[in-house]
Amino acid sequence: MPTYQLKVNGTSKTVDVSEDTPVLWVLRDHMELVGTKYGCGIGQCGACTIHVDGTAMRSCSLTLSQVEGKSITTIEGLSEDGSHPVQEAWKEVDVPQCGYCQAGQIMTASAFLESNPNPTEDEVKNAMHGNICRCASYTRIKTAVMKAAENME
Repeated sequence: MPTYQLKVNGTSKTVDVSEDTPVLWVLRDHMELVGTKYGCGIGQCGACTIHVDGTAMRSCSLTLSQVEGKSITTIEGLSEDGSHPVQEAWKEVDVPQCGYCQAGQIMTASAFLESNPNPTEDEVKNAMHGNICRCASYTRIKTAVMKAAENME
């Protein structure tokens, strides 16, 4: 089995797994970074969203060989103490109900705001569209993303 070098949350990690292993399972099972959640397994729900070189991507449908040499950020690496502006806005707006999708929501929102720091409500809706929330807290999610944009200025 090949060995892969990954940069996860700013730290170099070596893993010994098959090249076609989904990144989600490498993170959860081999690195014990369990903030990234399994939702659908086909990249449709967004619960497993991580950043790869700053771009929000679905880790359940991304293989290990596709991320070798790239920088990966998980919800654990977004900030050490939960103080990222998106995380702060999530708390201020009291977004989560069950919370299962929230790491993926936050990772999508934070990547989006990096590329569009002053979005309109329609741009937020479009950016967050692919992340499914079983509790339907979409209005609070939109409000929190807009609040985070304000706080990042």
